[in-house]
Amino acid sequence: MELKKLLTGVENYKSKGDMEIEIKKVECNSKKVVPNSLFIAIKGYDFDGHEYIEEAIENGAIAVMLDMSADFKKIKLKPGVTVIITDDTRKALARVSCNYFGNPSRYFKLIGVTGTKGKTTTTYMIKSILEKAGHKVGLIGTIANYIGDECLGYSNRTTPESLELQELFYKMAKAKVEYVVMEVSSQSLKLNRVEGCFFDYTIFTNLYKDHISLKEHADMNEYFESKLKLFSMAPKGFVNSDDFKCNKIISNSPKCDIKTYAVDNKADILAKDITITNISVDFKVKLGTKNERVKVNIPGRYSVYNALAAISLATSLGIDTEKIKEGLESIVVPGRNELVPNKEELAIMIDYAHTAESLENILQATKTYTPGRVICVFGCGGDRDTEKRPRMGEVAGRVADYTIVTTDNPRTEKPEDIISEIEKGISKTKGKYEIVVDRKEAIAKAIKMMNKRDIVIIAGKGHEVYQEINGEKRPFDEREIIKEILGEKK
Repeated sequence: MELKKLLTGVENYKSKGDMEIEIKKVECNSKKVVPNSLFIAIKGYDFDGHEYIEEAIENGAIAVMLDMSADFKKIKLKPGVTVIITDDTRKALARVSCNYFGNPSRYFKLIGVTGTKGKTTTTYMIKSILEKAGHKVGLIGTIANYIGDECLGYSNRTTPESLELQELFYKMAKAKVEYVVMEVSSQSLKLNRVEGCFFDYTIFTNLYKDHISLKEHADMNEYFESKLKLFSMAPKGFVNSDDFKCNKIISNSPKCDIKTYAVDNKADILAKDITITNISVDFKVKLGTKNERVKVNIPGRYSVYNALAAISLATSLGIDTEKIKEGLESIVVPGRNELVPNKEELAIMIDYAHTAESLENILQATKTYTPGRVICVFGCGGDRDTEKRPRMGEVAGRVADYTIVTTDNPRTEKPEDIISEIEKGISKTKGKYEIVVDRKEAIAKAIKMMNKRDIVIIAGKGHEVYQEINGEKRPFDEREIIKEILGEKK
């Protein structure tokens, strides 16, 4: 594509050189550059793409895009290379990516789901309902990306970088999907990864304290304002009116037609007569002209909210009541309330809970239906929000009958330092606990001490099949580890 056409929609840029050259590839990773590429330099938290411009040119870049804030004295450019300067290369990358792949989000209905908790489960519920109704669906999110049942690869982040995202959209459009449902993280909105996407619907699940750190959001206000951006990008939206930010979303989104769902407050879609068991939740909700009982095989009150979000969208699309019920009842989400089958019939659950609120939800929910003890195994991730560590410790100590504090993804931090911060919270309670730094040993200890009346909740990693330590992702699939501990691994 001609370079000038690639820059359609890019704001406030200046250029020097030939703007009519043909660009074969767009890249923001210098190592992936091929001859006749446009290289866009991105300033990240750990790496600065401007330091790799020479490498990009050596690999064949004939045009480079620089951020206005770059230190131009350190950048060496070769004669004949076209230079573009803009005030935000991340935003520009998103626009260029849309143009490069032909604005693929125009060719299907795009549904964006944002919020602190429930994004993954809600997207899977929507996908299930749409497929029961006979539609071809794409999914992009925390666990993996799909076209129907075809997995396009497991995810490194909730919402991909804009270049990768538009390539996924291109594949989905080419496969003639009718709907794409995707998780939209606050970070992706802050960093303009979804700039230029044509959203048709958006959903807000809830807002809790999370993702506040040097590498994420400065404070809760920035966190919320990032999520709010999604409602300026879609004509229709659905919001949880039990969340304290509901009214602010509605008042600050005049161009978005917003409907509400709730359990406690007044809403367009309301759940009543909720019943929670150890394997499911069911409730009544008005679908069409009738009150219908809906069942979801994921226990917990939060499953009701996720289901209501999916129902809100489905009813707006005019999907048949029975298809909605079938889609919800058949839903399975990896790493979310996932009971690991075993020959000893022990209740061992893997869940992605990695905030104080989500940990409390899963522990409280299981406590209501477990005849024995709730044994919790958890840790906290390194290089992330440090304030949640003592709060999660306090929750575990207060709610669980026994807690084993261990590692999660320590990343570049010392596991012992993270654990000591968790211990500050748990020591405030009367809860029984111990520390087992090695996560595999911690899981083995929990399973060894349990009986059939107990439940073990292994929280924090959910669908992840690795442990990130000092920049290395080491294989760590908790399902396989449980099988090994129980002697069931083949």
